[in-house]
Amino acid sequence: GSHMFDYMFKILIIGNSSVGKTSFLFRYADDSFTPAFVSTVGIDFKVKTIYRNDKRIKLQIWDTAGLERYRTITTAYYRGAMGFILMYDITNEESFNAVQDWSTQIKTYSWDNAQVLLVGNKCDMEDERVVSSERGRQLADHLGFEFFEASAKDNINVKQTFERLVDVICEKMSESLDTADPAVTGAKQGPQLTDQQAPPHQD
Repeated sequence: GSHMFDYMFKILIIGNSSVGKTSFLFRYADDSFTPAFVSTVGIDFKVKTIYRNDKRIKLQIWDTAGLERYRTITTAYYRGAMGFILMYDITNEESFNAVQDWSTQIKTYSWDNAQVLLVGNKCDMEDERVVSSERGRQLADHLGFEFFEASAKDNINVKQTFERLVDVICEKMSESLDTADPAVTGAKQGPQLTDQQAPPHQD
């Protein structure tokens, strides 16, 4: 066909400030590592087109600021996201403890069927590790997310994380189409969600 891709998926990378979200995105999109820490101001995105399952899929990957003062801006971007990479830093206990809150943000502001992968970044820094793989995996199981440990710096599990997320989204889509899920036909998914689907505030 004349169109340049079969699907476009909007993906968000979320998590506390300085867990390595921007480095992770740059590593995947440009195959580079940027060690200098620059706090993302608000929001930034990159586009990457990949082939999976004979489909050409355009990914629009948003890098969100973890800083509290941007929180209200970033939640507006949750709408329409098909997938999330929720990231913590294995050398930073606080970033791991915040995962539950981030998970709640996703459930509150995003589409019901959005898929989430939990990623413990900076696994190259084994000497400074404070969060064991086991704890990461247990939390992921508890939240119903798949789990990876990764390193943007050493390029470990970066591509794998994105590709797995895309595969999970595709699997979910085909399941939804098979069962004619109300999410796909646009029907409301039950009364309990109506308040949450309203925008946080109207101007």
